[in-house]
Amino acid sequence: MRDLVILLRAILEKPGCTQREIGDVMGISLGKVNKLVHEAVSQGLLLEEENDVGRGRNVSFVLADEGRRFLQKYKVDAALVLASGFGSRFVPLTYEMPKGLLPVFGERMIERQIRQLHEVGITDITIMVGYLKEKFDYLIDKYGVKLLYNPEYASKNTLATMVRAEEVLRGKNCYILSSDNWMRDNMYHLYEADSWYAATFMHGETKEWVLEAGKNGGIKSCHVGGKDQWCMYGPVYFTKAFSEKFLPLLKTYYRMPGTEQMYWEDVLIRNLNGLPAMYINKQPDGEVYEFENLEELRQFDEEYVNHSGSKAMEVVSHVFKIPEADIVGIKCLKAGMTNKSFLFTVREDSAEAKREYRGKAFICRIPGPGTEKMINRQQEYEVYKAVTGLGITEELVYFNPETGYKISRYYEGAHNADYGNPKELRQCMGMLKLLHNSGVTVPHDFSIEQQLRLYEKDIRDIHQEVMFEDYPEVRMKAAAVFDFVAGFDRPKTIAHIDSVSDNFIFTKEGLRMIDWEYCGMADPLIDLAMAAIYSYMSFDEAKRLMEIYQEAPMPASDIIAGATSHESAVKKINAERNETGQSADGGIAFRDISKEDARLLVIAYMGLGGLLWAVWCSYKISLGENFGDYTLKMYRYFKDSYQILRNSGKI
Repeated sequence: MRDLVILLRAILEKPGCTQREIGDVMGISLGKVNKLVHEAVSQGLLLEEENDVGRGRNVSFVLADEGRRFLQKYKVDAALVLASGFGSRFVPLTYEMPKGLLPVFGERMIERQIRQLHEVGITDITIMVGYLKEKFDYLIDKYGVKLLYNPEYASKNTLATMVRAEEVLRGKNCYILSSDNWMRDNMYHLYEADSWYAATFMHGETKEWVLEAGKNGGIKSCHVGGKDQWCMYGPVYFTKAFSEKFLPLLKTYYRMPGTEQMYWEDVLIRNLNGLPAMYINKQPDGEVYEFENLEELRQFDEEYVNHSGSKAMEVVSHVFKIPEADIVGIKCLKAGMTNKSFLFTVREDSAEAKREYRGKAFICRIPGPGTEKMINRQQEYEVYKAVTGLGITEELVYFNPETGYKISRYYEGAHNADYGNPKELRQCMGMLKLLHNSGVTVPHDFSIEQQLRLYEKDIRDIHQEVMFEDYPEVRMKAAAVFDFVAGFDRPKTIAHIDSVSDNFIFTKEGLRMIDWEYCGMADPLIDLAMAAIYSYMSFDEAKRLMEIYQEAPMPASDIIAGATSHESAVKKINAERNETGQSADGGIAFRDISKEDARLLVIAYMGLGGLLWAVWCSYKISLGENFGDYTLKMYRYFKDSYQILRNSGKI
């Protein structure tokens, strides 16, 4: 039956084609074509036509009305285009544009596929969006497509995506495409015989998913890796019958714990024997392209060699005075909650790069959406200038206080601090203590209360509200906590504010502190509170953190203001021992305050800090960001801390 459908389709798409041409399209012998043709004629599906060709006569075939009716049940109803993912291997381009919207030879990849679908008569097209979803809106007006939002795009893999598309697939013969595929020729049809998965022959060793098919072309098994094999590569097609059996399986796996990062193909592979047949659809070399990274795209479309269209690449090119072609080894780094970053290397044989840059790796930071309203980059720039003399920051190559773009040296073999490692935590607290006691000042303060008001205003400016139902009541309670904090005559030192473990890196040259965006003059105890809530510490664990801070020695190589060596710095701090019983080893952070008051003050800062970041998340979520349960945990810190302060009788 499959061959009969493809035969009729070939004749419909190319009226008057010869049996030899049909054989080429179907990949079968002339004898088999002849047999199929006569079978179709005998069933009344085809009509013979005689044509004069030179001195002879030629017989061709056209579809009879019965043949057209026969094909109707094989008609493709719709197409689903998967476009919700981030495309991490294509940074920095995908920081600014979804991968499927990148142009290849002047035409965006997703638009090329939509156009190809339209050419064969398929216009019911749904695009599954997620990351930078607003970028796809213009396609509705231009092509009449529909957009379907996948809220789990950032936390789950394509298994969840397909479950979200259940209504698009159910009861339809449907193509499933990836927005970032590029097909040289139009491989789509208005009629399809059976379910299939496109395949490309991979020469030599491959790490792709290898397909094993039987003599009839039905896929029997699939495994990762092999040599000289046909591999899953490109579009997929589901018949109604296939979706009817497959969709319940997808939902079953979706509900299972531990399947969050599964591909939908994982479910297919595990259940091939219990599903309607899925066939291998072999494509010729050079037909389907799945670009893995910018380097591959550069090789395919030379426009990307020096003109990627990425602002970040332009910045790097300008700073190092090199063409984009000399920016290689690009890798996505873990995206922060405020910014995005990528790693790159200056080509070792670059003719234009300075000698000290050649072959070296660097990190480029790109400010996240909305950060221009939330971060004062000029203040951050002033902080870097102020603390550079302490020798505790990363080495900067470039900083633009207007845009927030930053390029810094990459430390080979470095790793982020692990607060679960007692030794590393102690070293980080020692460096934080060094900062607080350094005597370094900056001309601006960090005020939780002031920042909270700014974030609330930012939310109002975009006509939104803080997302928590009880926020008005919580905000009134926060006022009481602010009054409690204000009752202490606390010293202000330079404070990092963002003292999360990821902002301490251990390098071969020693410990470094990075990302000073929120830094300002503040009560140094705020840094301990922030370090605690970023690590989801309990209030008892935060109390132990305070003790570790007091006990931790400062880095031996650093100098405290007014001291000439590490030894004299320690003596200077010890000389400031007060009468409250507090150890002066804690330096200025624990000067003139009792242990109990210090504990309650840190608890208050933990709550207020949690409230601040919960509201910050509320604003960012309104811009399309996703933070999982972080927002809930931060909000809960305030409520729990408030209760502790109430029970203490302090508020």
